Amino acid sequence: MANAAASDGIENLYREELMDHYQNPRNFGNMADADVSYHDYNPVCGDEVTVQLKMENGTVKEAMFNGKGCAISQAAASMLTEQIHGKSVKAVVAMTQNDMLEITKINPGPVRIKCALLALRAVQKGIIQYEANRANLAK
Repeated sequence: MANAAASDGIENLYREELMDHYQNPRNFGNMADADVSYHDYNPVCGDEVTVQLKMENGTVKEAMFNGKGCAISQAAASMLTEQIHGKSVKAVVAMTQNDMLEITKINPGPVRIKCALLALRAVQKGIIQYEANRANLAK
């Protein structure tokens, strides 16, 4: 019984952190002169996110987002922008669903998993598009 109470306490702490990121998002806004800008949405629930990145020497120098939607999608975007700052492009593109769930410390279930992954999907698609554009310019 004590383990169940401790588990509930930890889950509540994680929910509080998630709600704090939703109510007080970090890195929210628009970035002037972004190298990467990508908008994505979840047509099932209507969540939207636009991520903007400033790149430097193959790393994410700065990350911002804006959007609208449920607490999970917006908090996950806030948490992700903090996590990817300073990471290599290769590491960010290689991030998985499990990495995102570790960042948010929640298990949203099968219905809400797309909410939790929306920002990661947008960041990865944006970086892939950015890299492809750079490769085309180099030709």
